[in-house]
Amino acid sequence: MSTNTSKSSSDSALDNKLSGLIASLIGQKARIDTGVPGLSLHRWNEPTDPTSYMLAPSICLIGQGRKRVFLGEETFIYDAEHFLITSVELPVVTQIIEASPEKPYLGLTMELDLRLISQLMIDNQVAPDKKQTDRCGIGVSRVPGNLNDAFCRLLSLASQPEDIAALAPLIRQEIFYRLLKSDQGPRLRAITSNANHGYQIARTIEWMKENFSKPVKVEDLANNSGMSVSAFHNHFRSMTAMSPLQFQKKMRLNEARRLMLAEHLDASKAAFEVGYESPSQFSREYSRLFGAPPMKDIRQLSQRV
Repeated sequence: MSTNTSKSSSDSALDNKLSGLIASLIGQKARIDTGVPGLSLHRWNEPTDPTSYMLAPSICLIGQGRKRVFLGEETFIYDAEHFLITSVELPVVTQIIEASPEKPYLGLTMELDLRLISQLMIDNQVAPDKKQTDRCGIGVSRVPGNLNDAFCRLLSLASQPEDIAALAPLIRQEIFYRLLKSDQGPRLRAITSNANHGYQIARTIEWMKENFSKPVKVEDLANNSGMSVSAFHNHFRSMTAMSPLQFQKKMRLNEARRLMLAEHLDASKAAFEVGYESPSQFSREYSRLFGAPPMKDIRQLSQRV
């Protein structure tokens, strides 16, 4: 991905302010959840190995450093000049590719409130796109100054907890409005308008998330979405860069990893909980995705925490 490195002095000042605010709030920790709903901060002192997880609908900004995100066969790279947005929950692989002790990676992630975004469209008469175009559920764009400024004000609130309840909702609403008016607006409008294929795929993904341990028939998913099997498959792949069955497999494996790490389940129990009948098949597919057998991977993750 090519980027234009020319920036105004005001934009550079905003970048410096954003990274400074993140650095002051996170200290030396790798991750913190702020008092602002859905807003987390991240710091890495060196490049990382690829890491697989489920990324909720979110906007991600970087104050300093560079990051690479894989979705299926697609690759997205962003930095302090660009933001990444996901409009649906997706199984991604991420990797910090620029960080050092002197200039650590400093980033933030804020989950999107799709109901609020839909209401903003109604209140501000933002019409859905008349022409339906299949869009991937993830994208990268240059950070406009007004969006960067809004995030700086939101981060400033994190150190003023007494003001968060009153002011954070207003700034979050401003951020969502700025996104709707940005070149990523069509991506959001596609999954918040019930007349759009993207909305139907987003609903399907939500159902799969709540029922990931159940067997899935693509025919049933297509029928529930009001599409033919071929149309559903094409629209699903356009948004997620993978087939429904591949999506379910990655969702199951990520949930199993969470169960073993957070709830201390053993591998066979976690496999059963997410819908696997064969522990050996689970172990093979887990190793293929995460690079190590289940218990070895969990030991390595536990040592990092």
